[in-house]
Amino acid sequence: MIKVLIVEDNNALIRLLKQMFESEGIYRVKTAKNGDEGYVAFLSFKPDIILTDIEMPVKNGLDMMRDIRMRQPWIKTIYMSADPDRYRSFLDEEKTKYRASFLDKPFSGSKVIELINESQKEGG
Repeated sequence: MIKVLIVEDNNALIRLLKQMFESEGIYRVKTAKNGDEGYVAFLSFKPDIILTDIEMPVKNGLDMMRDIRMRQPWIKTIYMSADPDRYRSFLDEEKTKYRASFLDKPFSGSKVIELINESQKEGG
């Protein structure tokens, strides 16, 4: 079973993603509403993949992933943002160095599943 941590401050999107993953029957899901909660969830849940928004209150997804990568550099990561150009240099570095993926909001459910399955095939 693939363990997915969703870090997102939009409750409706969290519910939608959680329901979608759980309906597939191959995902175990934990959620968090900001980067601080996400980091704590990462430590206890030990996910295979992190699906994180970039812009969130308290601690954003970029800062959270910097902290997580200090403990587990190669954790599979999928970033989400409605404003990808704002974070382009960071996302390009993440893609090159860690093979991270990116979803431009809004995105389709099938695209999320596809990215998670691809990252698992890459050795996740």
